[in-house]
Amino acid sequence: MINLDYPDLLDLFRQHIDPKRSESASFLIWYLENYYRLDTQDAVDSVCDQRGDKGVDGIYVNDADNTIDIFQSRISQKRNSSVGDVALKEFFGTLSQFTSKEKLQNLLNTAGDVQVARLITRLDLLSKIESYEIRGVYLCNLDLDGNGIAYLATTPVVVFAGKSILERTYVSDKRTEPISAPVVFDVAGFSIAEYIVDANTRAVIVPIKAKELTALQGIADQSLFDRNVRGSLGGTKVNRDIVTSIRDPGVHKLFPLFHNGITIICRTMGQTSEKITIDEYFVVNGCQSLNSLFYNRSSLTDNLRILTKIIRMDVASNLAEKVTRFSNNQNGTKARDFKSNNPIQVRLQNEFETQYPNRYCIEVKRGEKLPSGEIISNEDAGLYFMAFDLKEPWATHRKYQVFDEKYGDIFGRPEVKADRIVFCHTLMGSVREATPQLNNKLFGKYALTRYALLYILRLILEEDEVGKEMIRNPGGFVRKPEPQQRLRECLRAIVNDIVIDVNGEVDPLGDDFDYRDKLRDAEWVKTLARAVVGNHLKLVQRGRIQSFKAEWDKASA
Repeated sequence: MINLDYPDLLDLFRQHIDPKRSESASFLIWYLENYYRLDTQDAVDSVCDQRGDKGVDGIYVNDADNTIDIFQSRISQKRNSSVGDVALKEFFGTLSQFTSKEKLQNLLNTAGDVQVARLITRLDLLSKIESYEIRGVYLCNLDLDGNGIAYLATTPVVVFAGKSILERTYVSDKRTEPISAPVVFDVAGFSIAEYIVDANTRAVIVPIKAKELTALQGIADQSLFDRNVRGSLGGTKVNRDIVTSIRDPGVHKLFPLFHNGITIICRTMGQTSEKITIDEYFVVNGCQSLNSLFYNRSSLTDNLRILTKIIRMDVASNLAEKVTRFSNNQNGTKARDFKSNNPIQVRLQNEFETQYPNRYCIEVKRGEKLPSGEIISNEDAGLYFMAFDLKEPWATHRKYQVFDEKYGDIFGRPEVKADRIVFCHTLMGSVREATPQLNNKLFGKYALTRYALLYILRLILEEDEVGKEMIRNPGGFVRKPEPQQRLRECLRAIVNDIVIDVNGEVDPLGDDFDYRDKLRDAEWVKTLARAVVGNHLKLVQRGRIQSFKAEWDKASA
């Protein structure tokens, strides 16, 4: 539960508070991070955090939904107060500046060089204002009174994000707490290397018995590695070599000579010449080695020691995250690994555990231990979004972009939630079932073909009344098993029709056409999609096949 009472709520966004930025602007940045799922840079870029900004505290453009959200953020220091209709009416007046291209141009002409003018220009609002839906979002740490509720009932353009709504819809972006079980390491007879950074941060390096390390709590359930960028990767060559060394007692005393060691971060550390005591700790590097040691405990001897770096620091600090990131390079770390502890990914994982228990879970780091349910990797989710939301199926072979330059575009959006991932996963499931019906078998088995079909399915859904609602609010169609099953039934008919039309377009090209090159060609894929979607809509209009809405109504009945 979050505390939105003043001044306690300031603890939620201390990192954003600055003498040159108002508390309400910092509150809005936090809101955009946690409820719109933007990364920090995009959230900051969306906020006007200085005075004189024409009543506008922030602007967010969602090109996927064709919406422009105008924000006003207010913090009240009174715990027992509420928001009435006066503040909302004033905000509605602010929104009138965005109701036409002429009024927006007038705002730019009179605003001078304030941040709102620069933000409007950077977002190119003048070219979008007449074709996008304008919404006002009033953010406050209070709830509405009766007058405010009555006003909103007649003013749908204004959305109120108040205390009760924020508390009810908050999803944490925090991992589990560090292991809290004091442990003592026997270091008698060994020198301890010490490095002091400041009064709160110091490190020691010392060889510690493998037997004592494998006794740490949290190895069996992997919670000890919760802050690591990866879980156990299993039988990699590096891990196989470690196991070989563990099982050879003749090399145990030599282990520190060829093993890189492990890194432990802890909140408290006590030290004498013979013992080191730690508490509230987790392992940020050495997950593979420690798992190998743990599952080969019967082979350990007292001679097998591991060089261990123990760092006492604030375990929740940015510095701890940096140590974790820079420490991991042994097993081919990927861009995806470094995003595994990103707040967006942690929040998604927590959301899955709450909304889809025992049905689905999302894997955000390689090798992690997951709860029961069908596993969806965040890499697959990113590729779904690249094809379905960004409408770039021809780029899905560049998987590295999902967690690199396209990360913000793919995951840093308010609609990216557990519901949307399950929805796209359901759609892709129907596509996979239908691809064996493609006549060109090599084309049908090619991965980019599935993403091209997912893209075509998106274009068809956009032309359908129920399809549009699914794209906007997928949770109502997949959160419960019954409507999800009806969705699968509807998709089966629609996707089968798509495959028939794709066959009609692809078969004349012959079995030997260069499908790999064509599916990477944006113009070719767009041309194919236009032909398939156009034919689908004509057949629906002529009553030859049923629309998606008709299929949904039939399945519902």
